[in-house]
Amino acid sequence: MTHFTSIRAILALLLREMASSEGRLRGGYLWVIFEPIAAVLLLSLAFSAAFHRPPLGQDFALFYATGYLPFALYSDVAQKIGVALRFSRPLLAYPAVSWMDALLARLFLASVTQTIIITLVLGSLTLWSRDMIAIDPIRLATGFGLALLMGASTGVLNAYLFGAFPIWERLWSIANRPLFLVSAVVFLPETLPHPYDHWLGFNPLVHAVSEVRAGLYPAYEATWPEPGSMALAALVPLAIGLALLLRHAHEILHEA
Repeated sequence: MTHFTSIRAILALLLREMASSEGRLRGGYLWVIFEPIAAVLLLSLAFSAAFHRPPLGQDFALFYATGYLPFALYSDVAQKIGVALRFSRPLLAYPAVSWMDALLARLFLASVTQTIIITLVLGSLTLWSRDMIAIDPIRLATGFGLALLMGASTGVLNAYLFGAFPIWERLWSIANRPLFLVSAVVFLPETLPHPYDHWLGFNPLVHAVSEVRAGLYPAYEATWPEPGSMALAALVPLAIGLALLLRHAHEILHEA
């Protein structure tokens, strides 16, 4: 009975999320799909004007899609889970709805949405690409899975921090902006001189992007992707965030 109640609560939260975010805008769901396509096209146009060829292969759009899409997956999941408690506060007043339901509902919806986007964008680009493509589903799943785990882990920890320390949401927004530039979205980490390439290895998103690219480009030999160790590292903030929410979620939800 408890599991059934939780499933109903998650479904209610999903419906509220769908009606209150993208569904509030005219053509909102189409914009969700168009936004990453526009971002990839802008990156492709900007860099094709400056360079004859991308760092890998011949297709600018495919190369930048393999960097942008895992980053967007991380960013969207982290953002949606991070504000889940505030967004779902009205429904969390009901005893049958828990803060865990709110996190799971937003994780599910963001994951499904991003999976659809990734499938549409990468599927289209690989069909039309001039590059030699050899799809490795395991490496693709590993790369996107690591980005998803990073987003969920960051989001859960921020769900506590945003509620306990409201100023942290603004500080995080500022601190997170340069992450796009150091996540190998627009370059190959192997092309950087030492020790900068080594420093980038501490960013799990670099490993996620490298895995995605290795899953499409057979000629690409990523020198140091370690998704296993990065996944274990990502579990640390997830565990800390869950522990803090178990202890303080009630206080956060009922503060004035």
